Amino acid sequence: MVKKLFLIILMVLSLNADNNDYSIYNLNCVQCHSQLPVSIDKYFYKYLLKYSSERDVKKAMFDYLKNPSSEKTVMTESFITRFGVKKKTNLNDSKLRNAIDGYWDKYKIFGKLK
Repeated sequence: MVKKLFLIILMVLSLNADNNDYSIYNLNCVQCHSQLPVSIDKYFYKYLLKYSSERDVKKAMFDYLKNPSSEKTVMTESFITRFGVKKKTNLNDSKLRNAIDGYWDKYKIFGKLK
């Protein structure tokens, strides 16, 4: 009986950890992007067109979010002129990587096309 209770607690904690990563993405990414005229998935496709691979997309996003600049953005010059360059993220490296991983998993097209 104690083993079953222990397993249930572990399962709940692991689900909660996944939800925390998802919450990081929702609170720090989706919430802000929902105020912009370009939906958050469009940024993903712009990164994918420019950088192609999962590794390169994630690296470019990480580098940009840690130190945003107009030279690193995938957005058009007119978009940057109108809305500016985003502010540097306040997430630590681990949380930022988890948020980017969640973003990649949500919008990746690899393995979804038939």
